[in-house]
Amino acid sequence: MKNKVKEERLKQEFAQTEFADQLSVSRQTIHAIETGKYVPTTTLALKIAKLLNKKVEEIFILEKGD
Repeated sequence: MKNKVKEERLKQEFAQTEFADQLSVSRQTIHAIETGKYVPTTTLALKIAKLLNKKVEEIFILEKGD
């Protein structure tokens, strides 16, 4: 699964630490999501989308084979 978390986070001028704090997760979790090493839970994906004021589908993109 690809994602645009970093791109959208930077557009809204959130630092990783601030973004993580708003979501009640660690900065390392945000880094892992942004680098594709961790796929967030449905709940966390929804929280990310809400914080970024986007639809989940605008941030998380299924790839062939997912």
